[in-house]
Amino acid sequence: MPGRLLLALLVGVLGACSRSKPAPAAPPHEATNQVPAQGVPGCTLYSAPEKTGEVPDVLPELSGLAASQRHPGAFWAHNDSGNAFELFALDAKGTVLARLALTGAQPRDMEAVTVGPCAPGDSRTCVYLADIGDNFARREQVRLYRLPEPETLADATVPVEVLPFMYPGGPRDAESVIIDARSGRLAVISKSLDSLGDVFALDGLHAGAPIQAKKLGTLTAPLGMDRATTDASLHPSGERLLVRTYSRAYELRRPKAARLEDLLEGQLVEVPSGSQAQAEAITYLQDGNGYLLGTEFTGQPLWLIRCR
Repeated sequence: MPGRLLLALLVGVLGACSRSKPAPAAPPHEATNQVPAQGVPGCTLYSAPEKTGEVPDVLPELSGLAASQRHPGAFWAHNDSGNAFELFALDAKGTVLARLALTGAQPRDMEAVTVGPCAPGDSRTCVYLADIGDNFARREQVRLYRLPEPETLADATVPVEVLPFMYPGGPRDAESVIIDARSGRLAVISKSLDSLGDVFALDGLHAGAPIQAKKLGTLTAPLGMDRATTDASLHPSGERLLVRTYSRAYELRRPKAARLEDLLEGQLVEVPSGSQAQAEAITYLQDGNGYLLGTEFTGQPLWLIRCR
């Protein structure tokens, strides 16, 4: 309980800070002593962060980013609690390409977004919004919202499906959701002061009665020196996983990982990250060759990291 209370107080302080004017962004963190990726698809080494644009005015509390799988160069983004139930399509410059008003639910604290198969074996792609924020760990049920990726990027009103679940052992705070593009398997990563979080698979998730998540393992930063994961993104190959904290970014790698259980046995290394006022969003690019970093506060930089 003391650790949970400390985390809640920390999140409360950070949340309060997000309502005030942020300090100017510091220079990007290049992670110059990179560990080369070997035996996995994607970049061997990453470039220094490049500022491509800024967080737009419509996303003052940007809390999640996910590369569209249907529209090249587009990213899905959303605000967290206290804002309208909306989903935005952006480009890497922060230009708004579409604004979707969502119906069918009343979210409490949306913290993450991912894009992948609408169901196992389905060729269609869906956007999954994660209403999983729970600073004081009081929500017995949390949920994902699912909607098909639209055929065109245009303003529209779109209904969502509600996919509820519970954690084994009681409520958890979380800000990260991932999906395996190969199988359509979904998972969330908890937000903790003890580690980079526990990974929970959402097997059998469906509209209707809630399912119970299954704990797969725990992520620990190199040297155990970082905590509080704020977002994550699974590589299209399933062999790499990006993890974001308030101060760093990490990548978990495991050649030929067929399942999340296999990937969790891989090597976790630090990768370049752009310093931001409240770092809460990360996503691989559509082809997996690089990633984009976002943050709360309008006017803050969007950082793009490419292959070196």
